Amino acid sequence: MFKQCAFGKLIFCIFTINFLLPSIAEADEKPVSVCTQNLSLEIDSIIDRPEFSKSRWGILVKNLDSGKVIYSRDRDKYFIPASNVKLFTSASALLELGTEFRIKTPIYATGNLPNLTTLQVKGKGDPTISSESLKNIVQQLQTLGIKRIEKLIIEDSYFPQNPLNPTWEWSDIYYYYAVAVNSIILNENTVTLTLLPQNPGEKVRFRWSDTIAARQWNLINQGITASAETPYNIDITGVLGKPTLKIQGELPKNNQPDDWDLAILDTPNYFLETLRLFFFQSGIKVNQGQVVKEALSIPESRIIVSIFSQPLKKIIQEINQESNNLYAEIIANILANKLNTKTGTEAIQEVLNQLKIDSDSYILEDSSGLSRHSLVTPEVLVDLLTKMSQTRVANVYKESFALAGVEGTLKNRLENIPGKLWAKTGTLSGVNNLSGYLELPNNETLVFSILVNNFQGERQLLQKEINKIFTILSSLSKECKY
Repeated sequence: MFKQCAFGKLIFCIFTINFLLPSIAEADEKPVSVCTQNLSLEIDSIIDRPEFSKSRWGILVKNLDSGKVIYSRDRDKYFIPASNVKLFTSASALLELGTEFRIKTPIYATGNLPNLTTLQVKGKGDPTISSESLKNIVQQLQTLGIKRIEKLIIEDSYFPQNPLNPTWEWSDIYYYYAVAVNSIILNENTVTLTLLPQNPGEKVRFRWSDTIAARQWNLINQGITASAETPYNIDITGVLGKPTLKIQGELPKNNQPDDWDLAILDTPNYFLETLRLFFFQSGIKVNQGQVVKEALSIPESRIIVSIFSQPLKKIIQEINQESNNLYAEIIANILANKLNTKTGTEAIQEVLNQLKIDSDSYILEDSSGLSRHSLVTPEVLVDLLTKMSQTRVANVYKESFALAGVEGTLKNRLENIPGKLWAKTGTLSGVNNLSGYLELPNNETLVFSILVNNFQGERQLLQKEINKIFTILSSLSKECKY
């Protein structure tokens, strides 16, 4: 989902396929048909190259209709799945909650108009709430004639009070892709810090996208503007256990504004202070604000207005196409509440058991794939994809994946292959995975999982070689007998 060498940015690189088959020079030329008797040699010639000698490859490719194995390597071995974990999370949510499920955030009130005694926002984990959502709520309350709120209460009690997964790497938790997972969320718990070059030798200038969120960070600016010829080497790091960030390194004078998407530390208070600001701007007076961490039932309170998320089928698209970690963790927690399990991963396993997915073929330590403690086999991913293709939510599930060359994390990859490829990426340092469906020009469909671990070279090289495998697979001939 992200490029770790530039933590604060979501970067998708464009790669050109310069190889198809030994007889083909360029990927945009018409591909030569390949039959399965030659397929293993073609794929093995890629995987067995010297630069991959220390890497681990796990691959399984099957014909979706017949179940015939097209290619296999270490199909039953464990690999770190990275964001391929989201395939389990999204499948379980669709099966258990349904495609039209929406997250409802109720807002309760006591007192009589125009003066309210309390206004209570009960967080239910909706990750789609934005500043615009809150402004709309304020406008609705204005329309009702509300002039004064004695006490504004933000309740953050729907999920357990363990917003950060202990198996995540501590250096990740300062950035947008590893934000806290709690019951009350605003703007995806993320704020943008922009660095601006000055004259050579001067400190870089910075600005925050949100002043309320900015107040939660102590920023130590040691970043220096360098000459235009100086390579970019700015970094932002956190101080473990403290609300402190350090800007270090050199930013070339001719560099464009440099955006870093960072985590908001205290998200319930950020929600509270932002909502209070909008009330103030609208002329509604709020005397007192409070965040509560336990469920609070106020006598005679009534729902005065509610916020509704988009339906689950749209949320699942954000999870799988854009690889949104927060959305995945939230949906798993909602699933846990519905199934009364202790954790989201336990809820996922409960649903997967109903689908008869072999529980010995995977270990889930989170619901998004940030944890390096999770393990899966290529075989279990192909089994999941195969069984999901036979369910009532098959099309919604498949179409939630990135479509190669069109959208999501595959928008700029595999644009020129024959057929259509829907897949979920999975990327960590040393990890590059892809699992999904490949529709061939002959109208047959392959289901696949390619998991690569322990790779220490340039990510661009690895993705290019994985792309070659799909160019070969998508060129399978109509005459091939599986």
